[in-house]
Amino acid sequence: MISQPRDPRRKQPAGRMRLARGTGFLFFMATLACMAGLAATYYYFVRTTTGQFIDESALVEAVEIHGPAGKVTTRFLDWLPTISLVMAAVVVLFVTVIHRRWRAAGIALAACVAANIATQVLKQLLPVRPDRGVETLELNSLPSGHTTLAASAAAAVFLMASPRWRPLAGFVGGSFAIASGMSTLVNQWHRPADVVAAFLLVGCFMIPAGWLIIRTGTHEWNVWDGFNGHWASARLWLGLPVAIGLASAAVAVFSLVTIAPPGQEGSTTNYFWAGISLIVIAGYLATVATTSLFAYAARRREAPAR
Repeated sequence: MISQPRDPRRKQPAGRMRLARGTGFLFFMATLACMAGLAATYYYFVRTTTGQFIDESALVEAVEIHGPAGKVTTRFLDWLPTISLVMAAVVVLFVTVIHRRWRAAGIALAACVAANIATQVLKQLLPVRPDRGVETLELNSLPSGHTTLAASAAAAVFLMASPRWRPLAGFVGGSFAIASGMSTLVNQWHRPADVVAAFLLVGCFMIPAGWLIIRTGTHEWNVWDGFNGHWASARLWLGLPVAIGLASAAVAVFSLVTIAPPGQEGSTTNYFWAGISLIVIAGYLATVATTSLFAYAARRREAPAR
């Protein structure tokens, strides 16, 4: 009997995904980077004099920005838990029911819950701020619980999205988490370092969860046409956060150079804008890095033979 040649356009049977070479190592290093960043953020902004001064000054100067902006951000923060939970629940449930990705949904939700529990545990376990001559509350407010909730909900949506939708999901979710973090600073609920720590803590849980989801996924799901293959996977969603991050870096440098060294000259809002810039830079850096990591892990769709 003469065997028929295989049609490359024929749908292949579902099976476990073969990851791109080195994917596991990259996910492992990304998780370690988040852990190291979290430890460094805590040490510099909580344990050192300069870090305490910068962090506390941004919080104090938020009073100048509060007013009309405070009313908007307060309302947003009041609704934040509901918005985050509804957003994550609707998207995760929709993807789960339509594509029958029950295991992925369980992993994403478990990581989301674990990140929020870890935030509350760290608040209790981390030592209080030592006296470094900076007027500040001794209680530990790091990491920000509201930011953790927003970032973990956005991350759960990102993990459940197919590869072609991830660049858009990453940008929208990252922007949502950043807006949440900035709101806590405007309302003087949290210092900039608390927000950055929340971003890093979420990464510690959601990146390994993403690896598990991809590792146990099927061939059909983790395949895409690459960047610009779909409007939601356009490189714009990577370029835009990079551009905003660079602009924020310029604002941070200008704000800090203007008043350098810390405490030498009077400042009304310089530290505040530096703190806002730090939140934006950290948030979009995490967005771009995570989107790029998952883009590398996804397989390219094979073009049909002619």
